[in-house]
Amino acid sequence: MIPLEYYLGLSAIMFASGLYGVLTQRNAVRILISVEVMLNAANLSMIAFNGVFGLTEYEGWSFILIIIAVAAVEAAVGLAIFLSVFRNYGEIDVGNIISLKEPKDVELI
Repeated sequence: MIPLEYYLGLSAIMFASGLYGVLTQRNAVRILISVEVMLNAANLSMIAFNGVFGLTEYEGWSFILIIIAVAAVEAAVGLAIFLSVFRNYGEIDVGNIISLKEPKDVELI
């Protein structure tokens, strides 16, 4: 059996790479993908602790299903916001978007 430390080390690497992506990327879709990697790192930690501490199936896996559901909702809402921002501004570079107010020079259809 693989020791718990290996799972937690991989989870920490995944979380750190996701955090690095959130802090350094300017494209909104890449930021969203980095957040998804961070949520998957949390899932990996939950699975590892579930296997080591011998929780029942419903205790450990129910938290993981909740995290997966939150990740799916976060992706759907994030993509809807990015689509709206792209329609209004013509780009999804978060460095160039100051606020979510409607720009004055873009004509909406």
